[in-house]
Amino acid sequence: MFSNNKELKQWRRDTVDRILDFCNHKEIRVTYGPVAEVIEVLPRSVGKYLGAPSKRSSWIVRKDNHKPTGYLPNQIHENLFKNQKVIECGEELIVELVKSGFELHQKPEEKVRYISTRGKSPPLDFEGVLLSGLAPDGGLYVPNGWPKFNKIKIEQLRGASYVDTAFSIIRPFTGSTFSDETLKSLIEAAYGNIYHQAKCPLVQLGDNLFLCELFHGPTLAFKDFALQLVSRMFDHVLTRLNSTCTILGATSGDTGSSAIEAFRGLDAVDVFILYPKGKVSDIQRKQMTTPSDSNVHAIAVEGNFDDCQALVKELFGDSAFRQEFNLAAINSINWARIVAQIVYYFYSGISLGAPQREVSFVVPTGNFGDIYAGYCAKMMGLPIKQLAIATNQNDILFRTLETGQYQLEEVIPSISPSMDIQVSSNFERVLFDAGNRNSENIVEKMQSLQGGGFELTGDEQNYLHSHFVAGRCSEEETIEEIRNTYNDSWQVICPHTAVGVKIARELNKSSREAVISLATAHPAKFPDAVEAACGVKPVLPDALAKKLERPERIAGADNSAEKLKEFIRNKVRGS
Repeated sequence: MFSNNKELKQWRRDTVDRILDFCNHKEIRVTYGPVAEVIEVLPRSVGKYLGAPSKRSSWIVRKDNHKPTGYLPNQIHENLFKNQKVIECGEELIVELVKSGFELHQKPEEKVRYISTRGKSPPLDFEGVLLSGLAPDGGLYVPNGWPKFNKIKIEQLRGASYVDTAFSIIRPFTGSTFSDETLKSLIEAAYGNIYHQAKCPLVQLGDNLFLCELFHGPTLAFKDFALQLVSRMFDHVLTRLNSTCTILGATSGDTGSSAIEAFRGLDAVDVFILYPKGKVSDIQRKQMTTPSDSNVHAIAVEGNFDDCQALVKELFGDSAFRQEFNLAAINSINWARIVAQIVYYFYSGISLGAPQREVSFVVPTGNFGDIYAGYCAKMMGLPIKQLAIATNQNDILFRTLETGQYQLEEVIPSISPSMDIQVSSNFERVLFDAGNRNSENIVEKMQSLQGGGFELTGDEQNYLHSHFVAGRCSEEETIEEIRNTYNDSWQVICPHTAVGVKIARELNKSSREAVISLATAHPAKFPDAVEAACGVKPVLPDALAKKLERPERIAGADNSAEKLKEFIRNKVRGS
């Protein structure tokens, strides 16, 4: 309980302030009946600190023919009623205010630490996971606990700007890495580069069916929401440490262009991005190969995205090479990427009624990073009814949820190339939770994956089904959805977005809550596929079109870790 009377008095003052601030913010009038069952909600021993019902204490709960069922001390009562206001905000909210006020003093916010899914690496703080990405034992970092946002904390974000929402969501994860002032300035600078005033505007496609447009950044892809911020975090931390690092990543299209745009020109960072030769769109390739900055390099690899990802993991697994060049990751295996993406789930969900109503999200899914951010938002308290994994014909995640078997197959090229993936790296993170955070179980499964796949236990399947549903969309259905969406609503969407919208329409038929489908890229990044589907050729914004007229710098590599190491040694500045 409280260690002294001073703490008790401070808690009472804070509780009063929380109630009054909430009521004033919502322009709510205050009446009898706000704190029903408050004694039942809080631990019994708290009762004496709330003030016993006596002549000196006022009953403020009226229920069952005005019979009092709860009480608060005079100080709270007098503040509530001194202006003859009438409380109408409902009992549940006030109870939660009182409860959170108590918990604020009773249980200080714990410092978030990050642990590896494979259990052999020491815990790190946010700075550590930012600069490392992949854990030395090959695992992915996850928080040791989830910061909680109850209804009150979520409600207080209603009407907040995207920048303010981002600060509130990200701050609990960063610990002492940034001061409040520094973090706020980094966020403001990052999202100043998202050109739409609403940042991630919602577009209605039908009854309770919405698109969340995430392509208004400098490279026209949702990855900008994370990488514009993560690059600034890197720059700030490395400058403070007087250090440098080498970023190594693999891309199926959008991550590479967003990373190169975000990090180009930084003195402390060299960037090497691997992409599958001939398997990204022309615009995606040019976004990676036309920047002339000496610190960024795009490397075309013979093979598919999974081959690129395997090379990245192999180099990270070489501890000597990793330490020599201070390797860091900016794929969604980097926890900082995930944190930044959690924000738009909260922002769009609140816009459509959360926390008072549930919302569902449909996410075009390849490497599982974006939908994992939605899972994180749900674990933090956002009332998400369903998280739908939308896959194209490379449907390993759909098959896994259907059969309980994670079985690799050949990658089939499609018009939604960023989803042409079989090994979804971030799936390991949710498997860690599904297996009750048993790191030995993860190690066994990842070893089995080297042989082609693994099987989920019954408990793991149940856990996944409690948080996710899945749908798949064929190439023909993707084309049809682009056409139908344009004909029905005059919205031109990219092939990846079309996969999501197709699944969202199916989900929308059986749901009463708002369904939000994430629009992950601007249609102009895939002009040929879009024009073939709906007859309209989307136009690139002028600023980007001019950039892509510059000469390309293309480096090639076969599927060889040793040759990739040699290339990096020759190109890293100062090596």
